Amino acid sequence: MKQEFLEIPNAYKIDALLHQQTYLVDGELREWSGATSEVTSTISSTKVYKPTLLGTIPTLTEKEALEALEAANKAYDRGQGLWPTTKVEDRINCMEKFTAQMKTKRAEIVKFLMWEIGKSLTDSEKEFDRTVDYIYDSIEEYKQMDRDSAKFEKHSGVHAHIRRGPLGVVLCLAPYNYPLNETFALLIPALLMGNTVVFKPAKQGVLLLSPLLEAFQNSFPAGVVNIIYGRGRTLATPIMKTGKVDVLALIGNSKSANAIQENHPNKNRLRLVFGLEAKNPAIVLPDADLDLAINECLAGATSFNGQRCTALKILYVHENVVEEFNKRFSEKVDALKFGNPWEENVKLTPLPEPGKPAYIQELIDDAKEKGAKIINKKGGLTSENYIFPAVLYPVNKKMRVFHEEQFGPVTPIVSFKNINEPLDDMAASNYGQQVSVFGSDVAILAPLIDRLVNLVCRVNLNSSCQRGPDVYPFTGRKDSAVATLSVHDALRSFSIRTFVASKDTEYNNAILQELLDKKTSNFISTDYIL
Repeated sequence: MKQEFLEIPNAYKIDALLHQQTYLVDGELREWSGATSEVTSTISSTKVYKPTLLGTIPTLTEKEALEALEAANKAYDRGQGLWPTTKVEDRINCMEKFTAQMKTKRAEIVKFLMWEIGKSLTDSEKEFDRTVDYIYDSIEEYKQMDRDSAKFEKHSGVHAHIRRGPLGVVLCLAPYNYPLNETFALLIPALLMGNTVVFKPAKQGVLLLSPLLEAFQNSFPAGVVNIIYGRGRTLATPIMKTGKVDVLALIGNSKSANAIQENHPNKNRLRLVFGLEAKNPAIVLPDADLDLAINECLAGATSFNGQRCTALKILYVHENVVEEFNKRFSEKVDALKFGNPWEENVKLTPLPEPGKPAYIQELIDDAKEKGAKIINKKGGLTSENYIFPAVLYPVNKKMRVFHEEQFGPVTPIVSFKNINEPLDDMAASNYGQQVSVFGSDVAILAPLIDRLVNLVCRVNLNSSCQRGPDVYPFTGRKDSAVATLSVHDALRSFSIRTFVASKDTEYNNAILQELLDKKTSNFISTDYIL
């Protein structure tokens, strides 16, 4: 498979390397003169294929990691620091200041999204804009949460003023596939709720955060946001071993999540907020609208090359329609355009991980050895930075691709006769995020939905799996998630209910009234934020 070299538009050329020479700790952009790591793109900028060097980042050590943790701890000060005790309105003002500066960096960030992770121009722009919307939606939700709390309750002769308070210091580890959006889905609610953060970007999708370092520095008090670079094991392990992390926020792999939290000496005190892997299935029933099912499965399986936790990673198709489904689905996969992210109408783009094509080939070879065939003509064709999506059929439980989350361009199809077959497989799976169901007979769908909602956390009727809209709960069962990430739920995940209680006596009521009248407490307040 040979990719035609097209001249790169001037707007997207890498004119100069970005050497990130600073990192953010305790409100300072500290200069780094030690070892650095190269950041390369699998996209070639020359006719003869060669990965493109984009720049370098600091390779920090345990010393710098612990300094960042100490800065976050100092800013939180066991809940007594400026940030956790400040007014809700003041935290919102800081976030709005940051977002205004972030919006001026759109073009730079979109450009790096394309080069670093191979995301198409359209999807890169969508990721940026969706992230800005997420911030504003979170701010509005936080305002509403504060309005709802701006009151006193009275039960059994006791007044209570109930709000949500921060949890402490958050260690935030970002994913490469949505290095802006999913990173901020952790950072934004954590910060709004009064926590302080140590944040380490992913290996890929790291330079795109460089344009935002100054915005973080001048929008938040010292130590509230600390950004460090380097190997996760080198930085995260010593941070966790101190026991000074209150929340581990991670989007990635369950094995990594387990290994990192294992280093914490007081696991009962560690709050977890995880978005992890999934093996989301589609179930195509015999009465499904095949045009609709094929188009939705195509989008679900191939968008961003299947490198999404919400991607459709295995398709169960009823034996009565599997032959027609396979033929038409395979043709549509082969019709998808492969090219560089900025090319018009491109659907498939270079894989950011250099070793991913070889891994996908392993899955294909294993499946073929155990009875599957590649049923689309282009399936498995390779180039230096890509392997064309392979549609595999028939797939069985002996194959690796049946069990492993492929996170790349290969789609296994399983034929079924009885609906209990996919349901039993889902029940036995380690994962439980979402499912897509295609059909129209309510008599069949009703009992099926009643069972599916207890196996996964989102059942998509006649549509592919997805995260949005961001106001809806985003979570999973088993190894797929811990806690819930959505505009409302994420604010709750990074906070805890806390309240002031007062017996209903003249003495206490006079004190409460004075606190309210003089507005000397940031916590006890019935002010309404517009």
